[in-house]
Amino acid sequence: MSIDSLRRSARATVSGLPGGFWWLWLSTLVNRTGAFVLTFLSLYLTQELGHSAWFAGLVVALHGLGGVAGSPLGGMLTDRWGRRPTMVTMHLAAAACAAALAVVRDAWAIAAVVLLMGVAMQGVRPSINATIADMVPESDLRRAYALNYWALNLGFAIAAFGGGAAVFLGYRTLFVVDAAATALCALIVFLRLPETRPEARRDTAGEVVAEDRVSVLDVLRDAPFRTLVLLNLLVCLVFTAPWIGLPLTMAGQGLSTASYGAVIAVNGVVIVGFQLLVNKVTDKRSPAALLAVSSLLFAAGTGATALAGSPVAFAVTVVVWTIGEMVHVPTNAAATAKLAPEHARGRYQGVMGMSWAVAGFVAPILAGWVVDGPGPDVLWAACAVIGAVSAVGYLTRLRRALADDAPDGAKAAPATGASDSAEPGPSAEPARPVEPAVSGLPVPEPAAGTTLPEPALAGAEPVRTAEPGRSTGQAAPADPPGPAGSA
Repeated sequence: MSIDSLRRSARATVSGLPGGFWWLWLSTLVNRTGAFVLTFLSLYLTQELGHSAWFAGLVVALHGLGGVAGSPLGGMLTDRWGRRPTMVTMHLAAAACAAALAVVRDAWAIAAVVLLMGVAMQGVRPSINATIADMVPESDLRRAYALNYWALNLGFAIAAFGGGAAVFLGYRTLFVVDAAATALCALIVFLRLPETRPEARRDTAGEVVAEDRVSVLDVLRDAPFRTLVLLNLLVCLVFTAPWIGLPLTMAGQGLSTASYGAVIAVNGVVIVGFQLLVNKVTDKRSPAALLAVSSLLFAAGTGATALAGSPVAFAVTVVVWTIGEMVHVPTNAAATAKLAPEHARGRYQGVMGMSWAVAGFVAPILAGWVVDGPGPDVLWAACAVIGAVSAVGYLTRLRRALADDAPDGAKAAPATGASDSAEPGPSAEPARPVEPAVSGLPVPEPAAGTTLPEPALAGAEPVRTAEPGRSTGQAAPADPPGPAGSA
């Protein structure tokens, strides 16, 4: 491939996205570049403070437990309070927790701070994903989520290498740097990112119409989305298992810790080096098919771990399930955005994020128990089976709901009120023929020149139409020019 073709490919990957997205992308990169707490927390607890490995594991698990609560909380605030204030507040809360870890020395106080940090760090994700869905056209959503995920992993790789080189400065110094980077991220969001939350429809009394009041239970009653969440939970259990089971498996075969470090580093290298290429290859493909393929890659990669016996073989298995990760994460985020009504995007993303957090909390415990009990081969066989079952579930249960011609949640939701100067937006739902009052009776055609009254929601603003591709019923906010420029 020539330099010119590579340049054209890179330009096609980043072009066409609004400036606001690139400020959000930059904030993600800055935030993850300074993410030293989670990278070095267990070493800080054991090496500097002298706590046991058991306590260090408990504290890290508490971070995941905080995420279980943080996801639905962040989703609710995202829809009720707004995307930008939720992001700023959660980032500042995480920054305060990172700074507190630099001064707190009591064991259980540290555990409490890490728990709150988990709430804040996971609580910000629904607002980020909802903002991307608000500002990016549906046809470009998967590409936008892939770019944001790439920034996340690029920043994490920089933090891992940079923190390792700067650890001589002390763990507390790294925690202060983490706090500063997170605060800078909040500042970028506050200064440069527009608020994108759609306005709720209100009746003549000024109350939000019933259809726009969505609780977490309402989200879980959405059958296609509930299926997507459950299947994602299964995939996340498989994805999380290697982070606990792989080092234990390699150690059981007499391989060194350094070998494991080199093998697991392949995950970050592959994502940073090939995420954009994978996204280009898989762009415009069927979401259900992509999710099924990613599940099979997880199944193949983790299942083959039982057959590996050398660092090179283990590295190959990591490459396989890492490709599955690169396909799954942006596709799942875009599928969530497709199924979510625009006024409930935060709650939908929050419930989906909760499935990731639950897996992050449960999988390490289950993986450790299986390795200590039945053995690592049973763990990898179970992962392969779960991945294969998930693939079948995506193909049989979600192919129709996620098809390109299926009405997405935003279009099926009632449109928000907009000024008369707003550009037309998509109708709330496709026009249907009038059904007869009594089954089997024909519906007479209206006489020429007869005007039929349009049905309207009592007290609510009328539904408006919009140009294809836009899912909001209000004029889009002006995007500031992004750091990478908007094409």
